[in-house]
Amino acid sequence: MHEPAAGSVVRDTRNWLERAVIGLNLCPFAKAVHVKEQVHYAVSTARDTGELLGDLGAELDALLATDPSVRETTLLIAPYMLHDFLDFNDFVGSAERLLRKRRLDGEIQLASFHPHYQFAGTQADDVTNFTNRSPYPVLHLLRETSIDRAVEAFPDAASIYDTNMQTMKKLGADGWAALDVGPHE
Repeated sequence: MHEPAAGSVVRDTRNWLERAVIGLNLCPFAKAVHVKEQVHYAVSTARDTGELLGDLGAELDALLATDPSVRETTLLIAPYMLHDFLDFNDFVGSAERLLRKRRLDGEIQLASFHPHYQFAGTQADDVTNFTNRSPYPVLHLLRETSIDRAVEAFPDAASIYDTNMQTMKKLGADGWAALDVGPHE
């Protein structure tokens, strides 16, 4: 299997963010931080979960040490491992434990995206799963303060999930494929 270069991984991830997340308005808060270039893309070269947890710890430290006006959020991309969604989902549990161990509850929130993301109770090919599908496994580190500000600006945040499900159903699998948001190397 050919492994993509870090530059391609970032380009593919940025393309997905622009075309799918922002383009379909799956996250109404993403455009502002993207336009202000406050999204940090970190490509992990990890080949095992211990290394990836180490990279996650380093990215948490870097995010907390950087002024939010410079870095509001981080996308930690793991292109070389966790290709199986169930393995990735297990790893997300470990990542959340790391946040709790560091007492970052209420300060940093973790969101996850994966090429084969599947919500509980859905079939693998259910188009609604695509709301969380990315070109590579991704851990999204978000500052809770930015989430709070976004929710204040968008008071009906609870409706985002339902709106996204409807968007995906209307778009369909062919529409998603036309976005061309997969890996390109």
